[in-house]
Amino acid sequence: MKPEQLRREIAEGLLYTHARLSENTRTTLETSAFLYGLVELLNESGIVAIEDLDTKKKEVAQRLIKKNNDKGVGVLLQDSEYDKYTFKDTVLIDCESRIQICKAACCRLPFALSRQDIRENVVHWDLGQPYIIAQENDGYCKHLARSSLRCGVHDSRPVPCRAFDCRKDQKIWLDFDRRIINPQIRESDWPRCVSSDADHKRPTTP
Repeated sequence: MKPEQLRREIAEGLLYTHARLSENTRTTLETSAFLYGLVELLNESGIVAIEDLDTKKKEVAQRLIKKNNDKGVGVLLQDSEYDKYTFKDTVLIDCESRIQICKAACCRLPFALSRQDIRENVVHWDLGQPYIIAQENDGYCKHLARSSLRCGVHDSRPVPCRAFDCRKDQKIWLDFDRRIINPQIRESDWPRCVSSDADHKRPTTP
């Protein structure tokens, strides 16, 4: 069996396994949220109302999800599935004239791949963090050619790469039109060093 065929079959098997793991994790989190919400209410007042329990469940669920994510448990896949080859909202930016300023900062942003990406077996993902785009030790995408700062899988690039718009992302540009870069992109731990609620690329909704 050829290595690429073997990798494809392994990826298919892992995709199923990780999908089941992710579903089980969601079920466990929901059950735990109900349980801990009930325990907290009983401890606080001794009186349980369905509405109160539901509210408390949501509050506790958010805490459990955050704790779960901090531990790196669970599987990340794109919430919405688009055919990347027919995706109509590709963002066009004059990257050629800006690449020496931004140093391809967008290629250091982590994001989840889609099932199409996994099954296609062109774009690599991090085996330790399924299914996050594979990044090297320098934080850059595995597929970025370091000498030219060009994408090595451009024609097969995932939807988040096609849809990402850096123009108003102040993690990268303080002023896009005036070409003023955020100096923090020079930090080795960027983008983690930037406080933001949106650290991952997200595809725009068509």
